Amino acid sequence: MFPLLGEPLPIDLVNTRTSEEDLLTTPQALAAWLDHQAERLPPLARVELAPVLALREHVSDVVHAARLGIEPPRKSLSALTSAQRAAPVYRELSWSGSAVIATPRRPGDATAVLLAVLAEATADLLTGSEITKVRNCEGPDCRLLFLPAHPRRQWCSPKICGNRVRVARYYQRHKPG
Repeated sequence: MFPLLGEPLPIDLVNTRTSEEDLLTTPQALAAWLDHQAERLPPLARVELAPVLALREHVSDVVHAARLGIEPPRKSLSALTSAQRAAPVYRELSWSGSAVIATPRRPGDATAVLLAVLAEATADLLTGSEITKVRNCEGPDCRLLFLPAHPRRQWCSPKICGNRVRVARYYQRHKPG
């Protein structure tokens, strides 16, 4: 269902809107995406779809601008800051039996917590050195973003877009006439 997962969380969120379709059109689709991201997110109960879609637009706007070195829209930066402020992180202290441990927690309902986590992950991406390395897939009609592990990587997925490009090249070389 989701063509590319495992990129930084903000990129995975932006990639839920492909050139063909929006993959987060229902609460069930959002739940499926959250299941795929479960290792990177706190446990979440019912999350509202509309605020996540609104945040996705802001994340998309700031990521696209920042990777090109231009100023992101102020309203998007403000929305990300507000999302973080709505469920600030605190560290809950407890005893493990041998040492004090600090577990990050966030107050608020599931939607506020998710938005805060996504906004914080976006802030980390935007303020790190990797933002200028984020690329658009070079596959025809693909709008997915990725952070290349190798500088020569061209496609979001060698199995999807890379294969399409290779097949198209093959047919161009071998077409009759």
